[in-house]
Amino acid sequence: QVQLVESGGGLAQHGGSLRLSCTASGISFRFYKMAWYRQAPGKQREMVAQITADRRTVYSDSVKGRSTISRDNSGKKSFLQMERLAPEDTAVYYCNAVLESRTHWGQGTQVTVSS
Repeated sequence: QVQLVESGGGLAQHGGSLRLSCTASGISFRFYKMAWYRQAPGKQREMVAQITADRRTVYSDSVKGRSTISRDNSGKKSFLQMERLAPEDTAVYYCNAVLESRTHWGQGTQVTVSS
């Protein structure tokens, strides 16, 4: 059974930082492209950052320069470090794993940034 479990969300202050973690099970993690998405109330889900199996990274313009995505293949974990948080970062953050036609999602973790 495939599981992606996010952690690290919660309430953060404007200008603060947080680190989200995604722990995977049931997949050959090192072969998967890992990504973080977010969905704010009333908005579509958007890709925030992704890291390929060979560790190439892509960031959305909204977080570029203040976020870092990383992965730990031995621990089957993906991380999203976000700095200089703003209220616009408030959203549910989802972990995503993709390999060819296989796509898996976590249940999401709420991040709320106070103004």
